[in-house]
Amino acid sequence: MHGRDRGAWRTTPQRTAVLDALRARDVFVSAQSLHATLVAGGTAVGLSTVYRTLRLLEAAGNVDVVRDGDGERLYRPRADDGHRHYLVCRECGLSLAVDSEDVEEWVARIARDIGFHAVDHTVELTGVCDDCRPGPTERRTGV
Repeated sequence: MHGRDRGAWRTTPQRTAVLDALRARDVFVSAQSLHATLVAGGTAVGLSTVYRTLRLLEAAGNVDVVRDGDGERLYRPRADDGHRHYLVCRECGLSLAVDSEDVEEWVARIARDIGFHAVDHTVELTGVCDDCRPGPTERRTGV
């Protein structure tokens, strides 16, 4: 774990399994989906442990978090070089990191103008990827 708050992290086999399973995914994933993957793979871990571990990883700055259309939190390991912004497909969950220099500059300017310091932020960009986008016939007829 490489984040800001190592003190709250106590390594256990279950937490290590959660982190390894999260790192093995290339899309944002819910705690419930991650739990199901772990259990299907033979790891004995409770859903509450998965949630607790993800909250600790979030607090430590080791995961990026977005919300799906229902408001459920989805998690993805944060790259070693820091905070990322993602464009997330509302249909399949595909997530792609996007160039966020403009967003970071905007946040810094707003914080400076208002007089805030140490500002954290979340920017969620969602859409429908090309693979999930309805074809011309489906768009026209609603099928």
